[in-house]
Amino acid sequence: MHEKPKTISLVLGSGGARGMAHIGVIQVLEEHGLEIRSISGSSIGALVGGIYAAGKIDDFVHWVCALERFDMLRLLDVSFSGKALFKGERIIATLKELIGDRNIEDLPISFTAVATDLEANREVWLSQGSLFEAIRASIAFPTVFAPFHENGKKLVDGGLLNPIPIAPTLRDQTDLTIAVSLSGGAQIGPLEPEPVVPPQVERNRYHRMVVEFIDGLQKKNNGVPEDESGFFDIISKSIDVMQNTIASFKLAAYSPDLVVEIPKQTCTIYEFERATELIEVGRNEAEKALAQIF
Repeated sequence: MHEKPKTISLVLGSGGARGMAHIGVIQVLEEHGLEIRSISGSSIGALVGGIYAAGKIDDFVHWVCALERFDMLRLLDVSFSGKALFKGERIIATLKELIGDRNIEDLPISFTAVATDLEANREVWLSQGSLFEAIRASIAFPTVFAPFHENGKKLVDGGLLNPIPIAPTLRDQTDLTIAVSLSGGAQIGPLEPEPVVPPQVERNRYHRMVVEFIDGLQKKNNGVPEDESGFFDIISKSIDVMQNTIASFKLAAYSPDLVVEIPKQTCTIYEFERATELIEVGRNEAEKALAQIF
């Protein structure tokens, strides 16, 4: 007689493109017979978690793994408001078409997206209403995507205040709470570099191309002089450092049953074209973490 599969609450952290590793973690949890009953996510964690809760993760994986290096740039709609570089509506519209929007309360899995109320300086838990409006609010990375306005609130990226939102799962009636942090320490056994091109050279070249693109848009549309350091690069790294620090405090305060740590050196926050290998990183780290309890 087989033991009844354990039920889990899954917490998916913020961290940009590293969040593609969330997919690999989910795959391994399912393969181990763990039933995901509840999901809480910030930013990319809300996006992946919401799509999984809607039962459409396979469609998303097929789409995201087919993205070429600059396909993401074609999904970015330039904003002329001066509040952010991009509106963020085109990518949400694309995902809505791919996944189909639904109300969160109608999903088969309990789901909470965490956003930040910019004016009230507090986190907001979105657990009802439009799934993609909640995701849109949670991924509104400052300076990159425009804030999402809801009932007079100006909502931005949930990772600003809670990059690994464990608290929304505390009342869940599940056997385990598993958190996936995208701010892990040094990676053992780094990703294989692409053929011929040394990894550091390739990363620097890609970073420079993206930064030049973003800086060019900003200079053209907002009249901001070009900075040698790269505006977007500085902003993204600064917020990444801040979120890493907050995440460590959240993990210490709430202590989930298990933490799957995705090394923060795995990739930068905007390397979505590496989805296939990032999913594999998630799988590997999940297997190592689950070995502690099985």
